Amino acid sequence: MKKSLFLCVFLLICACTSEEITTYYLIRHAEKDRTDATNKNPSLNSEGLIRAKKWMHYFDAIELDAIYSTDYNRTKQTGTPTAAQKKLPIQTYDPSNMYDSTFIKATYGKSVLIVGHSNTTPNLVNLILKEKTYKNMKDTDNSSVYIVTIQGTKKTCRIMRVQ
Repeated sequence: MKKSLFLCVFLLICACTSEEITTYYLIRHAEKDRTDATNKNPSLNSEGLIRAKKWMHYFDAIELDAIYSTDYNRTKQTGTPTAAQKKLPIQTYDPSNMYDSTFIKATYGKSVLIVGHSNTTPNLVNLILKEKTYKNMKDTDNSSVYIVTIQGTKKTCRIMRVQ
């Protein structure tokens, strides 16, 4: 009886003190069409379309609750295969006004993919971490994913390359 009571109390304490985990997967858009230097909103090139499918495969076993993208062809096209596979809409965001209380509340305890750019992706990671750790990505880096995990007050980030 004492063991059962102890186990019940222990489980109750663990349940009450566990904190939700929020995970952000931040990627830069895949390779874009560079044939027209004046085009400010190019689409993905053939290599980029292949990479977008590689991202979809990377997220196969990862449960996602939401997908965000800037309002550019290349970022939306990068997220589209994953969004289709997960049956999630792509929500657009303004990178200059991203990590606010509304966004934090909407994504609390969830797993979220965020597709951005070589400057906005590391800047958003820095904003989430409240540090200035990460510099702009190289213009040729289309294969890095920043994985930011938040549990309570603990925030961590790791970077992986997906080939």
